[in-house]
Amino acid sequence: MAVTTHALDWAHPLVRDWFVDRFGSPTEPQEQGWPHIVAGRDVLISAPTGSGKTLAAFLACIDRLVRQGIEGPLPDHVTVLYVSPLKALGNDIHKNLEIPLLGILDLAVRSGMDLPEICTAVRSGDTLAPERRAMLKKPPQILVTTPESLYILLTAAKSRAILQHVETVIVDEIHAVADDKRGAHLALSLERLDALVQGANPGRRPAVRIGLSATQNPIEEVARYLAGSERDLPVIVDVGNRRAMDLAVEVPAGELGPVASEEMWGDVYNRIAELALEHRSTLVFVNTRRLVERLAHHLAERVGEEAVAAHHGSLSRKLRLAAEKRLKSGEARVMVATASLELGIDIGMVDLVCQISSPRSIGVALQRIGRAGHWRGAVPKGRLFAMT
Repeated sequence: MAVTTHALDWAHPLVRDWFVDRFGSPTEPQEQGWPHIVAGRDVLISAPTGSGKTLAAFLACIDRLVRQGIEGPLPDHVTVLYVSPLKALGNDIHKNLEIPLLGILDLAVRSGMDLPEICTAVRSGDTLAPERRAMLKKPPQILVTTPESLYILLTAAKSRAILQHVETVIVDEIHAVADDKRGAHLALSLERLDALVQGANPGRRPAVRIGLSATQNPIEEVARYLAGSERDLPVIVDVGNRRAMDLAVEVPAGELGPVASEEMWGDVYNRIAELALEHRSTLVFVNTRRLVERLAHHLAERVGEEAVAAHHGSLSRKLRLAAEKRLKSGEARVMVATASLELGIDIGMVDLVCQISSPRSIGVALQRIGRAGHWRGAVPKGRLFAMT
């Protein structure tokens, strides 16, 4: 407990007590990252999936808001901006933020402290118009968004106004955007945000940037991307991405060729159904939306329609959220998905990940298999199905 107390010396007693009661002790990225984040430095954290990176970034921000709320009214603008490459990941982070915020608020009530509610909101392509208007009228202290929605927020006067006092920007799964056009687009938005903040607060340093990912390589290049054009390189907290895994390759009974036969696909359907029945929850990754529908259909015939869910980017927001909820609740035993569930989304206790055909890169394979055992101390379990 002495180590835990020392690692959280910076935290308000409410924040510290909530964390210790829920987790006991901090993880390595949390212990190494907090001193730099609390000191207001730009930080890039690279750590395995399920090691508490996101909470490492958020807890210091929550602590600052708790102190502000106890001393006086909370700011009526966004102070923490979280940018996620996936809408589903943003929705998930928003829900998971409620756990520490409500837990700390409950502790404050029991301690007789007057702590106002810290508000969070999501702004993405899925956000309904009434929710967008409400956000502008009563801005949250923590805003969860996507690169594309951040660009839109920076173009309109009313939405720019709620962003002009941002103190911290968290870029999650930074590897997913750093090397493509979305990344270039986000880099431009981050520089525009800096100009907005400094224009509204002359003499104040721009918002602190915190980057998070499990599969950054080369990490120095990702650090340069996070720094942008004017800043020094961020502090790099690299605890590695090596993690014990339970891996195996599954090969259909027939001889492999350039194209998988129907008999081979039948073997795969049967084997995945068998594995799904052996585990509480199974996540199956495929490379196309069409294959999601096909695989979900055949698995439903084998394990029951209610036990199978599908998830991909062409589904409506309502259907995607319903599928995620079914998997989390245990109603669906197997979820078939594309990259829409690849990143750090908390979709409950997934026991097994199956990858059909090549994931196209080792980084993607690690990311997807890391969806299994996505809790502290667990060992991710993955099965790779060779089709050709």
